[in-house]
Amino acid sequence: MAKILRKPEVLNRTGLSHVTIWRLEKKGDFPQRVKLGARAVGWIESDIEKWIETRRAAA
Repeated sequence: MAKILRKPEVLNRTGLSHVTIWRLEKKGDFPQRVKLGARAVGWIESDIEKWIETRRAAA
């Protein structure tokens, strides 16, 4: 079962701001959020980990 990360954890792991994540999502350069409820979103942990690894590899 996939673990869902909430926004504070994603911000902490990536070091990005809310706005940067939103912009990257709009461009298709960041994993898409998953709607959890009327006012709750999250990201699949494995997607975030893969995104971080691709950034490390590109650096």
